[in-house]
Amino acid sequence: MHSWPHPHLPVLITPGLRPQLQDTATGRRFDPVVDGDGHLYVCGITPYDSTHLGHAFTYVAFDTLNRVWRDAGVQVRYVQNVTDVDDPLLERAEQIGVDWRELAADQVQLFRTDMQALRVLPPEHYIGVVEAIDLVVAAVERLVAAGAAYRVDQDVYADLSADHRFGSVSNLDPETMARLFAERGGDPDREGKKDSLDPLLWRGRRAGEPWWDGASLGPGRPGWHIECGALAEHYLGLPVTVEGGGEDLIFPHHDMGTSHLRFLHSTDDEPIRGYLHTGLVAYQGQKMSKSLGNLVFVSGLLADGADPRVVRLVLLAHHFSESWEYTDTELAEAARRLDRWLSAAGQATPGGQTETGGAHTSATLPATATGQSQPGSAVVQEMREALANNLDTVACLEVVDRAAAAGALTAEVVTAIDALLGIDLS
Repeated sequence: MHSWPHPHLPVLITPGLRPQLQDTATGRRFDPVVDGDGHLYVCGITPYDSTHLGHAFTYVAFDTLNRVWRDAGVQVRYVQNVTDVDDPLLERAEQIGVDWRELAADQVQLFRTDMQALRVLPPEHYIGVVEAIDLVVAAVERLVAAGAAYRVDQDVYADLSADHRFGSVSNLDPETMARLFAERGGDPDREGKKDSLDPLLWRGRRAGEPWWDGASLGPGRPGWHIECGALAEHYLGLPVTVEGGGEDLIFPHHDMGTSHLRFLHSTDDEPIRGYLHTGLVAYQGQKMSKSLGNLVFVSGLLADGADPRVVRLVLLAHHFSESWEYTDTELAEAARRLDRWLSAAGQATPGGQTETGGAHTSATLPATATGQSQPGSAVVQEMREALANNLDTVACLEVVDRAAAAGALTAEVVTAIDALLGIDLS
């Protein structure tokens, strides 16, 4: 599966700062990068209602991490999956009377278009579970061989009792786990399971449902949590530097997925070095969700004439870990911010003349060829320091606001705004 075109990513002359990130599981601040490599796995969409602002908030947040790492010289490898076969997708396809594959393909293409409009850097590997069935089958077979999985009729379940560290991502009590598992796709009442929380690894063939050859597992299709572990291990290797997604994935998805990975990892070290989770976006007083029908779509905002940069600024105006409520006034506020920045970028340059172009640098052009100022700009340094503090985009935007008000959006600062925040002012 292909991703989307790579936007221009300017490169500043001097390297930036590696961010200190707050790990969801432990609450500690740390730099998870080892030996200059940043392996990032972000859980992707189930393609049946793309792309609402909750989705966009998550992927713009991890785009910020990607940009900040690259600015600091980190060698980034980024993988994102697409859950292009799963119960919610099949149910939606049946409701609207289309083939599930057609629905998935249409929604994935819409997601690509939205990500391109928002200038999100694409992952190196953008993988649908349908094209990775063999990887999932092999992973489940290894769990069975390790004594970490068992059969219930034609299905295969993970045996969570085999993992004494299970629950270390969410740190939830058993009662909360049970409630969330039931609410988020689990089957706690399935007869024959050893524990009500044990998650499905392989769903045996059912009449009217898609299925694939599962080798020793028999015909069927993957469970949800195992797919991400199988893809992360194959495309990134273990340990993964950072795994991320929305905060509603902490449990059960990331707790379950990490548990699976512990039996796929060749050492006793944790398979994921750190976790980042984005807050949830509400609208009209409730969490934005498909079931409530209160979704605000990126494509809808753009169709109504919103500048993609304005939509991105709406998202960057909230810290990635913050849950927040979108209101229609936010778009107008972000549009005014963009206008101020554009005005300041046109007024202030290193030579004191109006800037008409060439504000970017690239990996192949020296700064002198672009009219870029000398490195060490105080504004750029402040921007980098803000983002190095657990990706504090709110503080970073305020730095740019102050610089714009002071007429200090030099070509170097304009380049940094593009490189770090993904906002092109040229």
